[in-house]
Amino acid sequence: MIRTRFAPSPTGFLHIGGARTALFSWAYARRHGGSFILRIEDTDLARSTPEAVQAILDGMKWLGLEHDEGPFYQTQRMARYQTVIEEMLAAGTAYHCYMPPEELDRLREEQRAQGLKARYNGAWRPEPGKILPAPPAGVLPAVRFRNPGDGVVAWNDLVKGRIEIANAELDDLVIARADGTPTYNFCVVVDDSDMGITHVIRGDDHVNNTPRQINILQALGVQVPLYAHLSMILGDDGQKLSKRHGAVSVMQYDDEGYLPEAVLNYLARLGWSHGDDEIFSMPQFCEWFDLDHITPSAAQFNTEKLNWLNAHYLKRAEPARLAALVLPRLEARGVTIGTAPSLEAIIALYRERVANLNELADAAEVFYIDIAPKAELLARHLTAEALPALADFVAGLADVAWEPVAIGALIKQSVSAHGLKMPKLAMPLRVLLTGQEQTPSVDALIALFPRELALERLAAAG
Repeated sequence: MIRTRFAPSPTGFLHIGGARTALFSWAYARRHGGSFILRIEDTDLARSTPEAVQAILDGMKWLGLEHDEGPFYQTQRMARYQTVIEEMLAAGTAYHCYMPPEELDRLREEQRAQGLKARYNGAWRPEPGKILPAPPAGVLPAVRFRNPGDGVVAWNDLVKGRIEIANAELDDLVIARADGTPTYNFCVVVDDSDMGITHVIRGDDHVNNTPRQINILQALGVQVPLYAHLSMILGDDGQKLSKRHGAVSVMQYDDEGYLPEAVLNYLARLGWSHGDDEIFSMPQFCEWFDLDHITPSAAQFNTEKLNWLNAHYLKRAEPARLAALVLPRLEARGVTIGTAPSLEAIIALYRERVANLNELADAAEVFYIDIAPKAELLARHLTAEALPALADFVAGLADVAWEPVAIGALIKQSVSAHGLKMPKLAMPLRVLLTGQEQTPSVDALIALFPRELALERLAAAG
């Protein structure tokens, strides 16, 4: 049975790179009828915070990436890690190292000065015939993994292909610090083994950790999972993703008015493809998703493409759902929604003209607040040529049937009677009603307003 995991460290928010890793891991489990496990790797007590944990959980919930098991917290598994360390010490696959940190720092400085790779020299590693010095008084030992001294560690990466690392390149990794706390690479190994993880899908910044983790897994005599390392995501400008172009909290995309299905659809295409398909649902993605079509080269974030996808999903979303998402945005601005016009009706008219929920809120806001059109817009459009037609139109509004067709007919009648083209009347109507030059069809726009409110705003022309 396929078992994947997403294992973020709660030292910050859930960003786009982490969300893509979670999505691919989730989709692979769904594709194969397996399980998706959420694990919080919170052993970095100095940097892990409850707020960061909650930010990760909120981001996963918003995206709809539901886990089947967990969340499991590494800080709640310390007794298990200690048990495994004791077993490794007894088996000789780990040993106590009494080298003080400052001595290790000096050793590494000397190695660098000689042009050598900085690494632990195995001073406390037991070897046949080797006499170890007496443990120094008052020094608590770290525990190191006894890495194989020769041969290679290799794996067939499901994205990058075969990777081999000579064991001679790897020194003996600390798996427990002198204060007894286990280290990241060790905890990951125990967790992946205990949780039966079959496929580890993660960023390629973990490639260097993989040979160490494989060696520890083999020393424990447990199954080694398959690995798939995803290449990094670059910004629009081709540079490493940063806060200015995407490396922000997933929840900021919610704040900026994106729909989760648009973000998921976009993430799915960051480094993976299914022919030329650009738009697809998550059930369709799970049906298609495989690891064979993940590109080993870096993916490039494209804000324009994300905006295009978001606009697509806005056009197809139910107005009632969009209204529920827009309402709290209006309330946060202090805007009180009246009974008329209907927020759903406004959204139904405007949703094809906007790129995000915040723009929908901008459009809806003008129907519920007092507006004061800018003087330059009034001067530009309320011309001497337009005013007589505008006056006739406003007079006709008192009796016209309050629906777009009848209002549209009245507009045509008014411009025809005064020998004008449609924009000469439509533009002042837009400006007086909304304070804006760009709106949907003006007859449909007017029909959204209560008759009394429309007449009140248009009276400003007098």
